[in-house]
Amino acid sequence: MLSGQLKPWFVATALIAVFTLQSFFASLQKSTTGDEPAHIAAGLSYLETRIFNLNLQHPPLVKELSAATLLMAGVRFPRTKEAMAAVEAPPNASGAEWVVGNAIIGAGSNRVLFWARLPMILVGALLGVFLYWFGRRIVGEAAALGAVFLYALDPNVIAHSYLVTTDVGLAAFALLFLFTLWRYIEQPGVARLVWCGVAMGLMLGAKYSGVFLLPVAAALMAAACVRRTATVTARTAAPPRSRKRAAPLAEEVRGKLTIDTARLYALARSLVVMGLIASMVIWALFLFRSPFLYFEGMQRVNADHSPVFNAYMAGELKPKFTSYFAVCYLLKEPLAAILLAGAGLRLLVRSGKVTRLGKLFLLIPPAVLFASYTWGADDIGVRYIIPILPFAWLLGGLALSTLLRSASRGAQIAGVLFCAWLVVAAIGIYPDHLSYFNESACALDAPSKIGWDGGTACGPAWLADSNLDWGQGLKQLKVWLDAHGQNRPLYLATFPNTPADYYGLQFKTPVLEESPRPGLHVLSAHWIATLPALRQKLRMPMPYWVPLARPTAIVGHALYVYDVPGAPGQPNASR
Repeated sequence: MLSGQLKPWFVATALIAVFTLQSFFASLQKSTTGDEPAHIAAGLSYLETRIFNLNLQHPPLVKELSAATLLMAGVRFPRTKEAMAAVEAPPNASGAEWVVGNAIIGAGSNRVLFWARLPMILVGALLGVFLYWFGRRIVGEAAALGAVFLYALDPNVIAHSYLVTTDVGLAAFALLFLFTLWRYIEQPGVARLVWCGVAMGLMLGAKYSGVFLLPVAAALMAAACVRRTATVTARTAAPPRSRKRAAPLAEEVRGKLTIDTARLYALARSLVVMGLIASMVIWALFLFRSPFLYFEGMQRVNADHSPVFNAYMAGELKPKFTSYFAVCYLLKEPLAAILLAGAGLRLLVRSGKVTRLGKLFLLIPPAVLFASYTWGADDIGVRYIIPILPFAWLLGGLALSTLLRSASRGAQIAGVLFCAWLVVAAIGIYPDHLSYFNESACALDAPSKIGWDGGTACGPAWLADSNLDWGQGLKQLKVWLDAHGQNRPLYLATFPNTPADYYGLQFKTPVLEESPRPGLHVLSAHWIATLPALRQKLRMPMPYWVPLARPTAIVGHALYVYDVPGAPGQPNASR
């Protein structure tokens, strides 16, 4: 797969460095996203006031990592009357953490975001390290390097790796936990048991959905105690055709499944000890306040979500789409990565080199997580299934390494083409990874729109919310307006709860009327996707010209700019 002169660890380090550099430099160009103010405010409030109230619907680990570097940079939680009232407000007070977070970021957005995001980038890099460690043990060195290659160029994980949010953190620490669990099952020991407990605590401290991996861990440990023992039985010989030659007796080898009960009890006790160590880690993350805060936070999950929320998919608005996260994966992941993952799954099932337990480690955790997200998560973005992607990368790495190391020249060429396809997609979408869609988004209805950035131009036809725009393009919009705005009136409709005044944008909110007013109208891709569906579902007076007009520019793949000349009230949007 790679030159024999290069050490595998060196190649893995180089790929992780490629990922980290993309994440770091993209973060410098991107503005505050929807959930970051809440997490930033909450983390600072925890470390400075030791009161765990703001944003308790997410565990504290990621928020405290971000707050720690902010404190080192001199950023403090505001001790204003309003901020302290928010800290002490009743649970789930509407928007309290966003108000405080916006005040903190508004005091110096570039500086605050730089220091707040720095630990997130490091956690994203650690995900690559854990992926390599885990992959080496399960699928081998070459496949692990292939998985790290897929990780280093994945637009979805790059997009969220620098944000002060929880999904990449859960992916990293869940993978660490599974790696330490595998190591402990291989060779139990006190040190490995402690590491399992610590990793479990970090996983649970990153996001509450980590609890779904606890029964998975128990099932994997139980599976490790199952043995297949061979028994040989003699079968009656068939009557010989000739009396001169006797037919030999046939022997039949049968496999019998047995359970090593002694080991099962030992691993069960170990799981309890891991849980106790993890509870101490979680208690430490809550700064040794009430040990029941974790369970209180679990009860707040989704408590602040609107009961009338409707998700968007393929032109429709519904409270829930059963296929939502499957569609997200098939549209938002690079097509090359999807094809490789599918081929890798076939190879894994047929593989005799990967142990039965290794196969279970690769297949059960993502299946359980995917089912839990499909059943319980709001349909608001591919980001929820980021913890599942490492398993897809490992499958893809298995397929990629098989192609590149094949004796067939055609297979080697196919492997190289897959690699080139992934590189082109990564370059084509940089630095706008969050908005990425693969070529299949345009393949059916608008193949002419397929470009170096895949099918990103067709994204609004399929999904909305943080799949398209999460407020991340406002800094880029300011740069574009400085070059092209010519002091024209600006009407701006951003993603909800993403203040644009951080970046010196002087604007008015567009009026929901059928004819646009003269000036520059800038609409979030989220609204481009959902306005037609909202207009039809709610029978509201929406600007009908938006779906018909041709944008003057699309800034950061997320903000659609319409230049409307003419007198007020005339629908002169360029078409």
